[in-house]
Amino acid sequence: MLIFTTGIDPLGHLVGPIEERRQPARSIRGVLAVGLLAAAILVLASRPTSAAECQPTAKQDFLPAAPAWTGQSESLVVPSGDPWITPAEQTDLTDTPSYGETLAFLRRLEGASPLIRMQTFGRTSQGRDLVVAVAGVDLPRLGPLDLAALSRSGRPILLAQAGIHAGEIDGKDAGLMLLRDIAMRGKEDLVGNAIFVFMPIFNVDGHERRSPCNRPNQRGPLHQGWRTTAQNLNLNRDYMKLDAPEMRAALTLINMLRPHLYLDLHVTDGIDNAYDITFGFNGDEGSYTWSPSISKWLEMVWKPAVTGALSGAGHIPGPLIEAIDNLLPLAGLEGGSMAPKFSHGYGDLRHLPTVLVENHSLKPYRQRVLGTYVLLEASLKVLAQSGGALGQAIAMDEADRPPRVGSGLERPKTPTGKRDFEAMASENYTSRVTDRMEIRWLGKPAETIKVNIYESKPIKMLTRPTAYWVPITKPEVIERLQLHGIRMEVQQQPHTVPVTMALLQAPKLAEKFDEGHVALECEERVKLQNGCIKYEPRDEAFPAGSVRVPTDQPLGNLAILLLDPDSDDSLLRWGFFSEILQRTEYLEDYVLVPMAEAMMTENPAIEAEFEKWLKDNRDKAKEPKERLQWFYKQTDYFDQRWNLYPVGIERPR
Repeated sequence: MLIFTTGIDPLGHLVGPIEERRQPARSIRGVLAVGLLAAAILVLASRPTSAAECQPTAKQDFLPAAPAWTGQSESLVVPSGDPWITPAEQTDLTDTPSYGETLAFLRRLEGASPLIRMQTFGRTSQGRDLVVAVAGVDLPRLGPLDLAALSRSGRPILLAQAGIHAGEIDGKDAGLMLLRDIAMRGKEDLVGNAIFVFMPIFNVDGHERRSPCNRPNQRGPLHQGWRTTAQNLNLNRDYMKLDAPEMRAALTLINMLRPHLYLDLHVTDGIDNAYDITFGFNGDEGSYTWSPSISKWLEMVWKPAVTGALSGAGHIPGPLIEAIDNLLPLAGLEGGSMAPKFSHGYGDLRHLPTVLVENHSLKPYRQRVLGTYVLLEASLKVLAQSGGALGQAIAMDEADRPPRVGSGLERPKTPTGKRDFEAMASENYTSRVTDRMEIRWLGKPAETIKVNIYESKPIKMLTRPTAYWVPITKPEVIERLQLHGIRMEVQQQPHTVPVTMALLQAPKLAEKFDEGHVALECEERVKLQNGCIKYEPRDEAFPAGSVRVPTDQPLGNLAILLLDPDSDDSLLRWGFFSEILQRTEYLEDYVLVPMAEAMMTENPAIEAEFEKWLKDNRDKAKEPKERLQWFYKQTDYFDQRWNLYPVGIERPR
């Protein structure tokens, strides 16, 4: 007989038949058993991942009260009978649509307006399409949209990204409303001199793990996605290492579009405060930046325009803030630059103007969505007016070749200044659960006060080399450099090159996983001028297929922080070279013991060095194996490539 099997497509929909095969006849009881089992599997597979079990009846009861709010931006919401009402507006901006409902609305908009086009730019690990909606004039109506051609149009591009953390989805619903108004409600002038590229959902798989029980610390929407992808990766930690297919697709998109402005739309956690929408960028208020000309434009042009638009619409914009201590928020706030594993840190490093937007999680969803709409609209306006000046700032930073590049951003121990802070009222009490002082937010604004600010600074400055040499034996590293868009020179012939090589001193692996990796660290007892690294000159042989990565290029700073062995953000630190820690050749004790005894007898200097080592390493000196290893390292038999970082550093001669 024929057995027809039904499956589930990447979007979670039942499909079938997907397979047809001939099977020998079975008894009716057997067929019924198979059918019942298949039906049970289908029922389980088609159920929501967690919503069916979720009963968040008290979910919002533990949150502090939200202050009453009204603003002019409420006029952006269309009435219930409007034919182009968005799915979120149908719920009075209390809930958010699914992935399928979101795409259906965008496809309907695309079909009705020549100003809107949709384009797939990648797929998630579970096989869902990653999609952008493009709003602009003169877009081709037929065939796939050439995203690379948009960068050649001469008009500045705004790339806005929602849902990198899929529970923080305000940007998606704000973007749908803005696209609707551009296409159908008289705001087509917004894209007359600019192009709006909107990514409604970046972490699509996490978005579809939606439930009323996700993110109980956030006030709406009713259904929220999950923070990480189906591979349990946090996309906003993946900008340097590029593990996730979603991030690889996004970097390919960025390299094609070359956007003038990149907005990453989030919802914050942490302390309560009066702001409903906050934003920041590297270089903000004098913090460290790899792109000083871009940061100046963001500070002097974009920030005042957006702040004014938000304030005029009734919102309360503010700077990105994070309390040093969430139980004592007035003790100080952390600010400043962020490392390049985060979106705006990465954008700053590669000279892509990038702003991190953090709506406040305790403000109502309606208020947060409308604030995001105002920010997106204002960004398009300022880009259309001042995109030329921003383009010049980008070119200036891309042409700059600073002799030293900062790495390892870290919060200082002492304040770097003071900042006005619009706080919310709170009180402290002792909890019988934690038996410590806790904080209770009272849901009403307090006075604006000045608090200490701690601006993150680089802990080291890396000297710019001429180039790095990456051997063909590291294809996964070469692939990531290509994905970043870094220019490389592929060697068609083998070369022996005089380079500086890094020999790791007492390296160790971190005790915890970090985004699927085990980071490389060093033992704190090692006190060298360069931390865990001893540099030495070598004539290194690089086989054909190896690559030379010059730093004299627009993405040269990015290449330095990815490849320099002393970079805190390097692929080495992420664990991409952990195989160098493994020794694969040994010398047997029955050979090494008499050899070591002879070395001491024949060379008094060796004996003196050994005695000094015993004195300086009392713990290891108790172990016979450690003693023998000391002698082994003094011989030519020892593996001279153990702990050797295989990337060569070419420095000026």
